Order: sequence, then structure tokens, then C-alpha cells
Amino acid sequence: MRVLLKSEELLMFCLGLYLFSLLHYSWWWFVGLILTPDIGMLGYLMGNRIGAIGYNTFHHKGLAITIYFLGIYLSLPLCQLIGIILFSHASMDRIFGYGLKYNKGFKYTHLGEIGKANE
Repeated sequence: MRVLLKSEELLMFCLGLYLFSLLHYSWWWFVGLILTPDIGMLGYLMGNRIGAIGYNTFHHKGLAITIYFLGIYLSLPLCQLIGIILFSHASMDRIFGYGLKYNKGFKYTHLGEIGKANE
């Protein structure tokens, strides 16, 4: 199942690359911005609950898709870029096993515990 989930996320990441290619931005924008959604981790400085809320907000694919389509509807390429970066980053994180967080702490995700040996 892990391979299936990771391959699905890889294909979603590729979709993000394709959607980015349709915008009129240089590729260095994608490379330079792909890690910016991790700013959501700063919430962990205020505790696990706030950290999980911040992290999950910046890594929620539904929000990313909404922002992207809002950018299409309003003809705002910057909004589309933000949606693509959020979506692609979330897919990239999930390829590496970093899922949405529970309030217990950073290492507790919907994909399982980070750092726990695969059984």
C-alpha cells in the first residue's frame, strides 16, 4: 500500500509541475518557493496544537486547489502560483512520509509516526 500511495503522490507532484509549466513564470520560481509552505511549522514554537493547525493549513490540498481555482476565476496568475506551490509541496512531503499532523506532536501524522521503522 505504501508504494501505491507514494506513486499517487508522485503523480500529483508531476501534475503540479505541469500546471506550473502553463504559467508564465521562470522555473527558478518553482524551485525557490517549493519549501516555503514549511513556514507553517513555526506554529510549533507556540505548542503542538497551534503547530498542527499551522502546519495542516499550509499542507491542505483542498485549500491549495481552492486557491488555484480562485486564481483561474479571477485571472490572477500569482494566486494560481500559490495554489500550485502549496499543492506540489504537500505532495512532495507525503512522498517522504510527512502527513497532516495530529495535536500530539510533529511526528504524529495521518500517514503514521515519522521516524518509526517500517514493519
